Amino acid sequence: MKKALLVLIMICLVGLLQAQQKAFQFGFKVGPNLGWIKPDAVGYERQGVDPGFAWGFVAEVFLMENYALNTGFDVVYLNGSLSYPHLLFAPASAGGSIEGVLNREIRTKYIQIPIILKMKTNEFGRIRYYGQVGFGLAFLADAKSNDKFYSQGLLIEERNPEIEKQLRITRESLILGAGMEFSLGGSTFLTAGLKFDNNFIDILKDQNTIDPAVEHKGISNFIELQIGLLF
Repeated sequence: MKKALLVLIMICLVGLLQAQQKAFQFGFKVGPNLGWIKPDAVGYERQGVDPGFAWGFVAEVFLMENYALNTGFDVVYLNGSLSYPHLLFAPASAGGSIEGVLNREIRTKYIQIPIILKMKTNEFGRIRYYGQVGFGLAFLADAKSNDKFYSQGLLIEERNPEIEKQLRITRESLILGAGMEFSLGGSTFLTAGLKFDNNFIDILKDQNTIDPAVEHKGISNFIELQIGLLF
């Protein structure tokens, strides 16, 4: 009887471990990104796209066979550029303040916590495809800028200030993505896909130095090529 009970317990433990392996996956990812800032104020303009990078750890909890809750944390280096009217303050002895245009390249570092619904197909050979939609909450960890101030077409000043206090501490976004997973055997998969991270709340603070009635407004978006490994 004791032997039979022991065998039954072992069978239950093995079954439980197998269920846990099917219900949970852990991994990591890396990915280059292209970011841009879309300003929303008179006289403010976007200045192209800027490359960045991200890395992070992934946890997937299966809700059903082909549906998983994807979370973890990402370290996102996100950049973007814009230009806007600016007043360069200077003492009277240096000619007084100068009106011009500030070209600002913003370089930020965020810690992002994604909460994503990931929908997967059945395997075709060793490949399965996925789509994902969810929400990202990011916290600002660092922010610098490369500023170039122009007046009447001439470069007057160039500097690299810390700008953490000029940005909001959080960044909220809608995440959309699609990709594929290639089976390396067992529960190990190599993943590759594209992710669009659409910020929907203004990340900038403060007012324009020429016209204080105009507030700095802009959202930051990026597209990321994700490459990862799930176990």
